[in-house]
Amino acid sequence: MTPLLAPEPVKRQWLSRDYVKITLLVIVSLLSLGALIFPIAIRQAELALQPGDVSPQDIQTSREITYTSDILTEQERDDAERSVQPVYLPADAAITRRQIEALRTTLKYIETVRQDGHASLLQKISDLNAVEGLALADDTAEQILDLPDARWQTIQQEAVNVLEQAMRNTIREDQVDDIRRRIPTFISFSLSEDQAAIVTAVVSPFVIANSLYSPELTQTAKENARNAVETVTKTYAAGEIIVRRGQIITPAAWEALEKAGFIRSESKTQDILAAICLVTTLAVFLFLYFKRRSGPPLDDIRSLVLLSLAFLAFLYSAKFVIPNRTVIPYLFPLAAFGLTVASLYSLELGLVFTVVLSILSAYGLSNALDLTMYYMLSTFCGMLILGKGRHIGSFFWAGIAIGLSGTAIIYAYRLPEALTDWIGLATLGGSALFAGLASASLTLLFQFIFSRILGLTTALQLLEFSRPDHPLLQFILHNAPGTYQHSLQVSNLAEQAAEAIGADAMLTRVGALYHDAGKAANPLFFIENQVKGKLDTHDDLDPTISAATIIRHVTDGISLARKHHLPARLQDFMREHHGTLMTRYQYARALELAKQDPTLVDDKIFRYPGPRPRSKETALLMLADSCEARARAELPKDEDELRILVKKTIDYAQREGQLDNTNLTLKDLSVIADTFVNSLRNQYHPRIQYPELDRKTVPSAELLPPVSQLDEKKI
Repeated sequence: MTPLLAPEPVKRQWLSRDYVKITLLVIVSLLSLGALIFPIAIRQAELALQPGDVSPQDIQTSREITYTSDILTEQERDDAERSVQPVYLPADAAITRRQIEALRTTLKYIETVRQDGHASLLQKISDLNAVEGLALADDTAEQILDLPDARWQTIQQEAVNVLEQAMRNTIREDQVDDIRRRIPTFISFSLSEDQAAIVTAVVSPFVIANSLYSPELTQTAKENARNAVETVTKTYAAGEIIVRRGQIITPAAWEALEKAGFIRSESKTQDILAAICLVTTLAVFLFLYFKRRSGPPLDDIRSLVLLSLAFLAFLYSAKFVIPNRTVIPYLFPLAAFGLTVASLYSLELGLVFTVVLSILSAYGLSNALDLTMYYMLSTFCGMLILGKGRHIGSFFWAGIAIGLSGTAIIYAYRLPEALTDWIGLATLGGSALFAGLASASLTLLFQFIFSRILGLTTALQLLEFSRPDHPLLQFILHNAPGTYQHSLQVSNLAEQAAEAIGADAMLTRVGALYHDAGKAANPLFFIENQVKGKLDTHDDLDPTISAATIIRHVTDGISLARKHHLPARLQDFMREHHGTLMTRYQYARALELAKQDPTLVDDKIFRYPGPRPRSKETALLMLADSCEARARAELPKDEDELRILVKKTIDYAQREGQLDNTNLTLKDLSVIADTFVNSLRNQYHPRIQYPELDRKTVPSAELLPPVSQLDEKKI
């Protein structure tokens, strides 16, 4: 029973690889968690919402809430305080008496100036203007000096009476100008207009405030007004909208949101727990996917490490520039990662990684749902259009598909809004188109970098290597034209079979073109390069030397491939197209020389070093190579013989265990056999034998001369 168990080194290797995968998944998950919980964004807000922010949506309560509003209470108290008028003291009679006494003193001084017989008119006017606080115009001063004594006495008496009447009222600081303007109404109508103007000019400077402002009383009144205001209680009914989408959040609205439980607390515990739940779920999802799936890159640790680094680079870049932005989230070329994975590996793997990256990149944002759908669906459309990216135009159309689908997603979430900003929608649509073209451009760059680092082959590289003017193909054509023609036929045969079973047809075709490149190093040792009727170089060689020479075309091909920088994936076709099969012609000769005693012949010498085919594509090449060679050697007469030939070839490969590592099903092998039969039948179909024509019956102008007579320079 022991041989049925897996060898211990294989078990240890599997466990080691599985352990590395799990470790890598844990590390990436922890780093992804860090991107979600650490404030790495350029514009990071402390809270989800702050007073002054724009509400991202209509926010309504799910239950009735009643609370004492400190904000509204303070606003009511401020309004009550502002409504309090300044408090002034009662009118002070002492101020009135002081001003009347000052007026009388001034009038006496004017009388003295009038009685000065030695001063000139100009000197008297100057003396009147020298009185402090009394600003008389020159013509008014001249009128005062020219008045008769009796009239001046009347004016003096009237001025004192007018000031007394004006100062009897309570006059505040802001009322002084108004009282001064009302002085003419206090003057007796017995005076002329000029005399009344003199009284007004003399009295106005002496009218001042007799009721002074009291800061103490005013502050007391304000405090009493504030204390009289009762606390404000605010109530929201269940389902009532607190703030509408697009409105500025006022302090009162922010307080209501906080009381209703819509504002995140200062504690980050809940946020961290939520992020842990999300990352854990996605990590389990990826773990189950890795467990259920195999093949590149899931079995290649180096590929997984590079993909993990690229994933983290995109995630951290998104978390750095996207939060709290309006347009940049739609400009960010997140689709480039999914396009790169899908074009290098498979559509399924690209879809899986795109889902995870889209969810994590948009998590925690106010528009997380629509942004996640924008990233996810637009990337899906781009991947489906791009495929394997066989042409540059495919990348362009993939970028257009990302832009148009992204624009559609934006409109799907924005058009139902009550107020539609058409300029904003046009801006976001243009951003989506830019992001699509940028993603396609970055995919070209990432494809080149990844393929160089990992030794992968992209569709564009395969197109380049399939050009007939490639140096290695030219080397094969010039040195081994028979091998070149054989490779062309095998590539056509294998390509059609690859298309029939859903394998990579282009990779199969290009790999087939180069699989026998090593024969160009020693072309005459291979029958397709030998001239018919000439001596076979293997006839005089020892079978072991002949077999070594034949087998060496594999290693020679690898050397040429490395010299011409062929990717490792194309080198696999050189290594695996014979697997561990035997050079049967040389082995048969060795048995013949050993008189059919197999114990005297080491069959390992006559076997190719392998490895056996490890993919459908290299297996197809092995089968196509064998079928084409046998068909060319045996020349089957009809389709039945051809079908028997193909079946024997496939059965032989199965018996030798060459197809064990290729995942080819019995249905695949049946389809391959049918495809080979159809293709080979067309290649080796019978041709019509043209009859010879007599020169006497056919004009000489219509006859072609014998080939030997044709001038080579004219051909």
